[in-house]
Amino acid sequence: MLVPMRARVLFFGMLKDLVGIASEEIDLPEGADLASVFDHYAARQPRLRELAPSIVAARNREFADLSTAVADGDELAFLPPVSGGIERSLEAESGTHYFALTRHAIDTRAIIHRLLTGAEGAVVTFEGTVRNNTKGRPTLYLDYECYEEMALKIMAQIGCEIARGFAISRLAMVHRLGRMLVGETSVAVIVTAPHRRPAFEAALEGINRLKKTVPIWKKEYFVDGEVWVEGEWDHNVPVLG
Repeated sequence: MLVPMRARVLFFGMLKDLVGIASEEIDLPEGADLASVFDHYAARQPRLRELAPSIVAARNREFADLSTAVADGDELAFLPPVSGGIERSLEAESGTHYFALTRHAIDTRAIIHRLLTGAEGAVVTFEGTVRNNTKGRPTLYLDYECYEEMALKIMAQIGCEIARGFAISRLAMVHRLGRMLVGETSVAVIVTAPHRRPAFEAALEGINRLKKTVPIWKKEYFVDGEVWVEGEWDHNVPVLG
């Protein structure tokens, strides 16, 4: 006798608007995989199938392909291309490195103070800020949302990989969520190192990988409308199509 399973399914960004829900609990037959879950929602909203080549799936906060089996109690998610709500700050430390998601203004000086040991010869800070327009269309403000726990986990993975690949001392990545006005900082990548070149290179690598791998989405608001900003996944992330 087949035993039914229960899983929680999450949608983010434009997919949340398309399906009409952010999350729900569904019952699945034993032996179900991510493909059958996706088919369930694509039957309800055929536009999902058209978008499949740019959608990524996750099981228990790990990227997964459609053949992945589903178990009772799993948390499943379907994620649109990253464009790089939570009422608290989430933080993680991995060795000497620091990663965080926050709804508060990003204080880069405080983060630098946290990283410094006195042995550094260079500190490189990258800040991504809200522009006042997109292709000449005036921007009012932005809203950022993300798959919080998964985003923090991936930020830490990326940061630690970069730290191993460059001659740096410490690294921090912080992304702000919620509503941001023109001129405000949405993301910061900070690197300390004995010398400037690896610090610059690691900071550039950090923001480039964050923008294409961490599940964070941006909605842009204009005087005459609003739109989810479409980005693209890194080539190593398994899209559905």
